[in-house]
Order: sequence, then C-alpha cells, then structure tokens
Amino acid sequence: MNELTELSYALDTFYFLICGVLVMWMAAGFSMLEAGMVRSKNTAEILTKNIALFAIACTMYLLVGYYIMYSSGEGGFLPSLGFLIGAENSVDAVLAGGEDAPYYSMRSDFFFQVVFVATAMSIVSGAVAERMKLWAFLAFAVVMTAFIYPVSGYWTWGGGWLDGVGYSDYAGSGIVHMAGAAAALAGVLVLGPRKGKYGKDGSIHAIPGANMPLATLGTFILWMGWFGFNGGSELKMSDAVSANNVAQVFVNTNAAAAGGVIAALVLAKLWFRKADLTMALNGALAGLVAITADPLSPSALGASVIGAIGGLIVVAAIVTLDKLTRELADNAELYEMSKEEGDEAGLLTIEAEADKLRPLIEELEFRRMFSNPADPLMARLEACGLDASIDGIGNVLGRHRGPGPGKGGGSRAGAPGPGDPGTGRPEPGPGPRQAGLRRMVRRLPC
Repeated sequence: MNELTELSYALDTFYFLICGVLVMWMAAGFSMLEAGMVRSKNTAEILTKNIALFAIACTMYLLVGYYIMYSSGEGGFLPSLGFLIGAENSVDAVLAGGEDAPYYSMRSDFFFQVVFVATAMSIVSGAVAERMKLWAFLAFAVVMTAFIYPVSGYWTWGGGWLDGVGYSDYAGSGIVHMAGAAAALAGVLVLGPRKGKYGKDGSIHAIPGANMPLATLGTFILWMGWFGFNGGSELKMSDAVSANNVAQVFVNTNAAAAGGVIAALVLAKLWFRKADLTMALNGALAGLVAITADPLSPSALGASVIGAIGGLIVVAAIVTLDKLTRELADNAELYEMSKEEGDEAGLLTIEAEADKLRPLIEELEFRRMFSNPADPLMARLEACGLDASIDGIGNVLGRHRGPGPGKGGGSRAGAPGPGDPGTGRPEPGPGPRQAGLRRMVRRLPC
C-alpha cells in the first residue's frame, strides 16, 4: 500500500513539473511574439526584457513571493511577510494518508507557481513594448513579482478574503492574466502610446510588426504552453477521475483557441475588408485566456463558443482602445503644449512665441510659404502684426541675423546685398521644418 501511495505521489509530482516546464516554455512564446510585433530596432531590448523579467520573477518569488502567497492566514486581506519556500514534505507525511496528506512535492508546487508569476509579468512586457526604458521596467518587475502578484494570489488561491467569499478561478484567468493586464493598463495610461502611433491630426497609424513569422511562431508556442497552464491546474493525475479531467481540459483549451482564431479572422474580414494576421493571433490568445477561468466544465463545443466570444471581443477592444488612446494622446499633447508654451494661465505673449520662431526664420521660405493671399495663415500673421516676409517678421521679432556691412559681402536688412535684391540675404533654400513653422503660426496667441 505504501508503495502505491509513493508511486501516486511521484506521478503527480512529475506531472506537475512537466506542466511547469510547458508554462515556462510560454516565456519563449511571449519573447517571440513580442519580438515579431515590435519594430526591428527594438528587438534586442524586448528580448532582454523578457529573459531578465523571467530571472527576476524566479528570484523574487523564491525570496518573498511564495511565502506571501501561501503562508498567510485564511480569509485575510493583508498577508504575512516572510522568506523562502519552507521545508519539503516528509515521507511520513506522505504515507500518513488522509485528506490532509500531500500528494505532490512542495518544490513542484513552487516551480509550477513561479512560472505563473513570470507569465503575469510577461503580459506587462508586451503591453509597454517600445514605451518603457529597460531599467525602469526591471524595477517594476521586482515590485510586481515580489509583492503585487503574490498579494492578489493570496486573496484567491492562498485562502484570502476572495477565496472566503467563494471566488473561483480554475487556472488563473483573473489571478494571472487579469493581474498582469491591470498592471499593463496602468503602465500604458502613464506612458502613453508608442511614438508614431498617432498623427498630429489624430489619425491612427498602424505600426506593422518587424517579423510576422516570428510572431506567429510565438503564438503557437503560447498555444502549446497553455496545455500545461490549464492542464497542470488540475493538480493531480494519478486517479481515473483526475486523468479524465486533464484530458477534458486539454481538449477544451485547444477548442477555445481555435474558436478565437476563427471568430477574430471572420470579424476582421467583415470589418476591415481583409484577413488580418495580427487579429488572428490575438484571437487565439483571447480564446485561451477566456477558457482559462474554467477549462473543465464546458463541453468541447461550449469551449469553442467561449473562445469565439473572446476572439470577437479582442478585435472590438483593439479598435476601441486605439480610438480611446488617441483621445488620451491628444489631451496629453495639448497639456504638454500648454505646459511648454504657456504660463500658469496657459497664455503666451507674442514675444515668447517669437523665441521659438527665431531659430526657423532664416531656413524657411517665407515668401513662397505665404505668397498666396488666400492662405489662412496670412490672416493669422496679420492678426499678430507680422508681415509675411523674412524681414517683416524679423523686424517684429526684433531679430536681424544677416551679416553686417563689410562682412561677407552682405548687409543689414533694407540694404540690398548679393543674391536677393532688397533683403540683403541669399535666396533661401527649402527648409526642413516648414510644416513645423506653419503649426507654430497657427498657435500664435493673437
């Protein structure tokens, strides 16, 4: 009898460890997906973030996170603080039998849990890609994996207050993915959109991934790793009921991912008039996250429907968040413009605005820019008392940068010089900041 108990213990421990390895393989999936979706110049940094965050997650969860999550009082809100992961199960405790007897190794439980922590942090990495500096990101990874995730995990799987009110999350749809997503959303709101995502006129610019084959490979790796993510959460496989449950979880996980891909692909075709690979990839991940809350209870067809709903939601969410983020970016830009250009009341004098115009005066073609009387900027200049010429603006701004008499053959404004009779300056060539100057003129506070 003892040999059978030990064999069961060994089998469940081994199954737990193998599922943990599959979840650890998801770190490679996140790395490939993110590296494929960012611009090529940022590939090395995003890969550095992914391998560094995994190392930090493993270390911090070992030092304090696991203790916070699983060594605190039942039904509580604030966890206990402590270090390391405690002693391993003794053979006597395993062979004692009964409901409280451990049926897998404590170390296998830690290994399975630590790769979940890294998964939550990887979600943040993908969300703030091309937005956050490496060392700031790694500093947040320390806080996230040592305290934020363990505390939320204690409230649920660790027996805290949410567990006490009946909260159930089979494999971490809320505990892992929602925690990571909430941290990611907070980071995105603070950091704002990626540079180049939105135009000055509010238009949305798609930023294509640098390597879509790599992103697709990353999605397949995540799909594969999710079998360990959900299947391992059954926690046991050494009896017939548990073995059947694991098989059902695997089938449902696969069905949900497939449903998410199909739904996202069809909706993208109807909405955008073309099949969109990135939407299909996101649909697979959305289907997987959707089924993670309970991959055991539904039938295979029900899991497909759940995954499809997730695929539809993610496409709509991407479009909606693009528009919402654009509005936030516009507001942030207006704020920055007011902060840079205004006093406490947000107003500027023409002289203050002139300080910004001065570096542009000589390199832009004022006469050609404002040669059209119907140009609305002409009226703007007249309202500010500015003459649409280099000399006219120079007089109003109190600026004459042309070479003085006897210096280089030029003269002050008003004394003809070579190249441009009547102005004393050579004919200016096309300036690189002409569009920027026109924006400056539009914003003159007069």
